Amino acid sequence: MPDSVALPGEPVLEVVSPDGARRFARVTQTPFHIGRGAETGNHLQLSDRRISRNCAAIVTEANRFYLEDRGQRRGLFVNGEKIESRELQNGDAISFGLEDSYEIIFRNSTGTGSDDESIPHLLTRIEHITASEPTGSGGLRKLNLLLEATTLLHSQLPLDSVLGTMLDHAVSVTDADRGLLLEGDNPANLKVRLARRSGGLRLPPESLTPSQTAISLALKQRSPVITEDLAQTGMDLAAAQSIVAQRLRAVVVIPLYANLRANTQESMINVKRGEFLGVLYMDSRRPAAFSKLDRQILDALAADAASILDNARLVERERERQRMEQEINIARDIQQALLPRDFREFPHLAVSGINFPCLSVGGDYFDVFPLSDRRTAFLIADVSGKGLGAALLTTMLQGALSGMTLGTDPARVFNHVNRFLCSHSEVGRYATMFFGILDQDGELDYINAGHPSPFLIRHGVAEEPFTEGSYPVGLVQEAEYVTARVKLEPGDTLILFSDGVTEAMDPGDELYGVPRLREVLTGQSNCALDKLQKSILESVENFAKGAHQADDLTLLIVRYRSTPAVAMTDTDISSSAAAHQPASSDSDPGSNSLNAEPALQPTLPTANSAAPGSASNTAKPVPSAETIAPKVS
Repeated sequence: MPDSVALPGEPVLEVVSPDGARRFARVTQTPFHIGRGAETGNHLQLSDRRISRNCAAIVTEANRFYLEDRGQRRGLFVNGEKIESRELQNGDAISFGLEDSYEIIFRNSTGTGSDDESIPHLLTRIEHITASEPTGSGGLRKLNLLLEATTLLHSQLPLDSVLGTMLDHAVSVTDADRGLLLEGDNPANLKVRLARRSGGLRLPPESLTPSQTAISLALKQRSPVITEDLAQTGMDLAAAQSIVAQRLRAVVVIPLYANLRANTQESMINVKRGEFLGVLYMDSRRPAAFSKLDRQILDALAADAASILDNARLVERERERQRMEQEINIARDIQQALLPRDFREFPHLAVSGINFPCLSVGGDYFDVFPLSDRRTAFLIADVSGKGLGAALLTTMLQGALSGMTLGTDPARVFNHVNRFLCSHSEVGRYATMFFGILDQDGELDYINAGHPSPFLIRHGVAEEPFTEGSYPVGLVQEAEYVTARVKLEPGDTLILFSDGVTEAMDPGDELYGVPRLREVLTGQSNCALDKLQKSILESVENFAKGAHQADDLTLLIVRYRSTPAVAMTDTDISSSAAAHQPASSDSDPGSNSLNAEPALQPTLPTANSAAPGSASNTAKPVPSAETIAPKVS
């Protein structure tokens, strides 16, 4: 990647997620890389598997910004037009040839930015307001208030200062005794944010009692309520308790909505309303006379107040999103750090594994850890659901199961964890798991807790011998977990996977399925584990054709290899060092052939076959060749 340099002017990318959520990313350096994941150095990371890892870049040339296609598989588009390289203009929409994926809006405040455009917009607004009415000295004063209020939109003053000045102007235009700005996510949850009286004096919000009848009426009809003399208005409003108690004669209530656009000739009629933001409220004990100019200026002030509130809410949401993203990134780093890395060399097995969460954090995990010099444990787990909740449970399970290094019986641990989760039903999650302990002699003790059967590759044939087992952990209180035992031959390879592999979908929602995985694995007995893992991932990715996936994808590959017998020539040699001394094997080279050994026929537990600590929890012998016919030919 070329060296990045700081940009003097920083445009902003407005990133619209498939679910409609919005966030903002500053273009702080060039080239600015866009794509899936962070491993290729992307500055803007998009979590959609259909988007290429090396997707696009924003570069600068002669103080202009250009978008370049860096390998997006379905093409890169600006305003619906496919491009290879194109200069970006303010407001350009960037997409990736996908209907339900991200859209990026390029925002550039340099050059002819919004500040420059606000002046002609303001002059047009004033022209419409004054076209049908002579202003006189009072009208010019009020237009000056509008000019000041609009200028505030582009100031760097604190938010409450801008809103307070806006409210003061509204009170001045209406000659009201007092004014309120009420804010809330919905009409039933309004709170006073600012309170003013005439002359720009602050009022304690708790001392005010706005007319709830007038506010309810404005919210019900979704348009302003402006009364000049309550003595002349309808009895419902005139008889309202708060109006009578406070001897009010004039009330103005204007609902505020995001993306407010009013027809200046028809005041608040034909308005396009977005999200509800709050209410602008003013009242007076004197009757008022509102001219058409007054009403239009009120409309304009309300639109500006709504814009300020809307922008403030977006900024607050962006800050909250950034905070949550930071916390999720920490959780992701912790979760990834707990996964095995740089697999150590075990004398009797080789291991490879990988995890791809479909979100920043996921509910899949795998682990490999030694129990002694002769025995090694491995497992794969898939927690129901995704995201932070599933990630928390995977971390708890990983900690609980790692306690087996202290010598605890696996079945007892599984039974304890299952009862613990079931007794905390509010957690609302369970986990499928496959857990195995493999010793140097090829004896595999395992527990299958509702997980898809791992594949066994023996002499190039891929089979699913672990199809039975018990319930997922945390699903059934009465479930009892017991271990079963099978015998592996040198060279046998186990493929453990989560359902993110077999349930991967193509653009037509067809599942990848078990048969396709078996086809990839067949004939792979002598393939290096990293190449085997790559073959599986490429097969799934080619099948998906970039379609967005809804589940985590995890693989764990374990291959048993024989350990030569150790010839001890010195009693002082430690057992760990002796394990590496060459010695002749007592085994018959022909004993590894399929004809000499019975096929894999595990003795499998049922959900309620034994209580914890009973004799059936111990490892069971492999059936003899005289009683069971081989399954693999």
